[in-house]
Amino acid sequence: MAVDAVPGFDLQPSAERVALATNYITNFNFLNQYLPDTYEKEFERYGNRTVASFLRMVGAEMPSNSDLIKWAEQGRLHTKYVDCETTVLTNSDVATFTVNDTLNPNTGGIAIRIGQTVMLSANVGSVTHKAIVTAVDYTAGTFNVAFYEADGITNSATGNKYTVFIYGSEFKKGTNGMVESLEADDSIFENSPIIIKDKYAVSGSDMAQIGWVEVTTENGASGYLWYMKSEHETRLRFEDYLETAMVEAVPAEANSGAIAAGGDVGNKGSEGIFHVVGARGNVWSGGNPTTLADFDSMIERLDKQGAIQENVIFLNRQFGFDVDDMLAAQNSYGPGGTSYGLFDNDEEMALNLGFKGFSRGYDFYKTDWKYLNDPTMRGGLNAGKISGLLVPAGSTTVYDQILGKNAKRPFLHVRYRASETEDRRYKTWITGSAGGAATSDLDAMEVNYLSERAVCTLGANNFFLFEG
Repeated sequence: MAVDAVPGFDLQPSAERVALATNYITNFNFLNQYLPDTYEKEFERYGNRTVASFLRMVGAEMPSNSDLIKWAEQGRLHTKYVDCETTVLTNSDVATFTVNDTLNPNTGGIAIRIGQTVMLSANVGSVTHKAIVTAVDYTAGTFNVAFYEADGITNSATGNKYTVFIYGSEFKKGTNGMVESLEADDSIFENSPIIIKDKYAVSGSDMAQIGWVEVTTENGASGYLWYMKSEHETRLRFEDYLETAMVEAVPAEANSGAIAAGGDVGNKGSEGIFHVVGARGNVWSGGNPTTLADFDSMIERLDKQGAIQENVIFLNRQFGFDVDDMLAAQNSYGPGGTSYGLFDNDEEMALNLGFKGFSRGYDFYKTDWKYLNDPTMRGGLNAGKISGLLVPAGSTTVYDQILGKNAKRPFLHVRYRASETEDRRYKTWITGSAGGAATSDLDAMEVNYLSERAVCTLGANNFFLFEG
């Protein structure tokens, strides 16, 4: 059995700018004695059609007066390299290791110093060593060690890789202190706001026409004028775009068509949430996590990141069902049964099989994200499908490069352009000569919408993107 393709859904906006047979309910002609029996109110067959709500739930909005937003995020406190190799012979008491990892930009080389003690663990096999650093070549990215073990190195075949981390230091009596120092390893991130626009226009003649059917929109507007409904729907559509642009935006790559199409200034794009989390966050691919083992592997990853206690998963309907099924399966009354007395269920009542959240090391809450279900947006995709996004709750402290000081910010927040004389968070204005005070000789009313904004995703390493 399968769901039939009909009725499907209408991919085109239902509101039209002019009076057409498709948006006026009438089939009157002189061959009919009476007009058709028409309902007085438009039927809302798709319910609430807006998809915006995500950023209002998890983020905040604050002004910015620059074309560029920059902030610093803390790096790791301890040093670890996972791609180190040596060519010395087995059982050698000393060895030179070459670090193939990306070098520490703050030291101009590797962040290892003479006198430090290191742990060396073979990436293949079970060999481990402990040694003291005797020399460092920052330019070449190499360091020399002397092993504490009498047998020296035991796994030095060409091509063998080692993971190295620093666990302390040792100095002889009466010696000088540590040579060189390390600067804090901060990562600098930036984002640029983009300008989002929309417009609705209706001629003065069409404004003088009255439709038959009373209409309403999601924001409570109602009336009998079709152009008024269209204007309200344009506003709702624009408000959706204010959120979806922050979710989906990507920066324009060098030599891209978008940059070329923008002329001298260029269309630079912006770093949306999906782009940032996909690039420097955690990604789950190959289907939704559906078992406790899947979530355990996620928890192990979160342990290695910021370890934020409370997290919210914004997901589509199928992912929500998968989580509910996983939790329901943990406590069943008999094989394949349902737990009575648990989760407010009872044999004689309609079963409640939905869960709002659970705790396993961390607290996870889930909520449906309409944007991922809407068939005209992410919910209608095959390739590039996203089934959910895990967002850490609360706020974090970052160094704001513009303010020049530490500031507490939500993990997700929107910065909009504003000054004492200009606020571009949400601008709307009317031009033309119809419907009010005339601003030009255009026989129409044009409603203009504009916003200039960017989203800041702080601590992307604490987020999880689920590619369903």
